[in-house]
Amino acid sequence: MRFASNPRAFLALIFLTVAWGYTWVLAKIALNEVAPFAFAAQRSMAGAICLFVALPLMGHSLRLRGWRPTLLIGAIQTGLFFILQTWTLVEAGPGKTAVLIYTMPIWTLFLGRLIIGERIAGAQWLAALITLVGLILIIEPWDLHASKLAIGLGVAAAASWAWGTVLVKKWRIELNADLLTFTAWQMMFGAILLYGVAWTVPEPATHWSLHYIGILAVLGVVSNAICWFLWLYVLEHLPAWQASLSILGVPVVALLCARLQLDEHLPAIELAGIVLIGCGLVLLALINWRNARRLPIR
Repeated sequence: MRFASNPRAFLALIFLTVAWGYTWVLAKIALNEVAPFAFAAQRSMAGAICLFVALPLMGHSLRLRGWRPTLLIGAIQTGLFFILQTWTLVEAGPGKTAVLIYTMPIWTLFLGRLIIGERIAGAQWLAALITLVGLILIIEPWDLHASKLAIGLGVAAAASWAWGTVLVKKWRIELNADLLTFTAWQMMFGAILLYGVAWTVPEPATHWSLHYIGILAVLGVVSNAICWFLWLYVLEHLPAWQASLSILGVPVVALLCARLQLDEHLPAIELAGIVLIGCGLVLLALINWRNARRLPIR
């Protein structure tokens, strides 16, 4: 374990986990003052602008490499993901939404197998099975009166995030693109597409209160620009498996904050499903750690 030898990276990871976890509560609060599609567009555009401002300050190039794949990934990983994520928040509480969307690593396994031919090992199948059983407990297919819309939207959002992640893995090395620059451009493309959707779909006008502007600023500056910089810093100073395992605390923070601030209560069976999902994701992270240790040092 390298946490002790990297105290700054460890502190950055704690800040990331808390900031990204509380983001879900802020987003739920913001939806009281703005329509969903408009919020998705404004939030992603705020994040893109902050990243473009940060790029030259951090010594990164603004040069775009491969606009077509970047546009496609922006449409999927920012456009489609933010639409589905925001719609899920409308239908469900922030804690439950965060748990559903953070099943992304499992969908990345399946889509990685389909798109780029990555092999799924035996232990990874076990992690996927545990996570899917947890999802079944949350969905409760035996309860004909339970609402399935929020769950379907959350899983679809996680799958779109995973789809974009696999495409990034496929193309970023081929394009020789800087990760932060690539992220800024795909987010900008996705934000433009989201504005097109927001202008097409009839929605109430945004209530531009100081409260909402403050939330938007926090989401753009803290959640996007600062947290992305810290995430790259963490990945440079800690093993990727360790960072990924620790970041699974984000839905836990979201659940706790939603319970304390918004009084979000979950039935016992859903809590059991959430525990199983967490166990599946932790097992997957540990498998990645074991596989990373077996790789030769380059």
